Amino acid sequence: MDILSVLFVPEVFLVWTSLAKTIGLLAVILGLVSYTVYAERKVCALIQDRVGPNRVGIPLTLLGFKKDIPFFGLGQPIADAMKLLLKENFMPGGVNKFYYYIAPKLSMIPPILVLAVLPFGSSLFGVPMVIANLNIGVLYVFAVSSLGVYGIVLAGWASNSKYPFLGGIRSSSQMISYELALGLSVIPVFMICQTLSLPDIVLWQVKNGWLVAPWWPKGLDWRMILSGDWNAILGTFAAGWSLQRFLISIPMIISFVIFLIAMFAETNRLPFDLPEAEQELVGGYHTEYSSMGFALFFLGEYAAMIAGSGVIVTLFLGGWSLPLVPDGSLPGPAGALFGLVNIGVFFAKICALLLFFIWIRWTLPRFRYDQLMKLGWYFFFELALVNIFVTAFIIAYIR
Repeated sequence: MDILSVLFVPEVFLVWTSLAKTIGLLAVILGLVSYTVYAERKVCALIQDRVGPNRVGIPLTLLGFKKDIPFFGLGQPIADAMKLLLKENFMPGGVNKFYYYIAPKLSMIPPILVLAVLPFGSSLFGVPMVIANLNIGVLYVFAVSSLGVYGIVLAGWASNSKYPFLGGIRSSSQMISYELALGLSVIPVFMICQTLSLPDIVLWQVKNGWLVAPWWPKGLDWRMILSGDWNAILGTFAAGWSLQRFLISIPMIISFVIFLIAMFAETNRLPFDLPEAEQELVGGYHTEYSSMGFALFFLGEYAAMIAGSGVIVTLFLGGWSLPLVPDGSLPGPAGALFGLVNIGVFFAKICALLLFFIWIRWTLPRFRYDQLMKLGWYFFFELALVNIFVTAFIIAYIR
């Protein structure tokens, strides 16, 4: 048996395709993390009427030329990474060394593990674009993402300093408060789609329309658009609109809003960044960290943003799907082309949500801590709970 035949043995094929998807997804995510930091700095500068990173580009002076090419400052993330790698990793004398050392790793690992169950495309050359297709994918997401708080709490406790300790305490109470609303807000999605599998939830939306869209054009395709038959085009929107779709969209939009806001709290982003709160706690739980320890906390926050955005896109915004765009199941080169387009659509939606996260950070002021807790316990928790009963009544009425 030759090597090519061995590669297509089902067990071997599953191993090397899963490995290829893992390496490819990690490469994209790590690049996206780096340039999300760059985007944050540029958007911040734009909002504050500044220039932002604009110097670091192509270092031609290293090759003997007289001047570098700035290239819009796109080399800044690379320069930042090199700076953090080369800085001294200073460890204060009074820390608990073991827990101090593992805390940054614990905050970075859970967001990466969440990505394993997200369907980041339809299929490519017949291979499903999801690393692990679990039939309880949503439960896995919540189980793994909840572990991220341990890294923050351990960092705050192991640093043996009052400001990191206060940051760790704030983070643990904040995550407990908003995880309740986060979990309850997803239950209506299960009730509507009747599945816990993330790829199946995306396929439900491909067939029935995005969960946050009260309308969906049924039967609309490119040939109809190119024909210019507006009566037929408007007819597809009329066919997609129904009382059933409208009623379903009401609890779904409420769930989407709760989930989105709770995700800000889960990722410690403004206006929920009380665990860091520079004006009060210096830097919060990572005050005593430098070099790669600080870098891992920094990367973990942005990786959590990307993973959270991926979950939002998958559950509420149709995942990799887009109206009028076929999936990768088509035969021949067209299938490969649209498979790549589906992957691009998924990451484009994630980038749009990341820009929203960044815009909110530099627009809204920080909550007081009592306001943050009241919002989680007195408003979102009750609203998410009522939304489950509203969804149950709507399903009973429809059926």
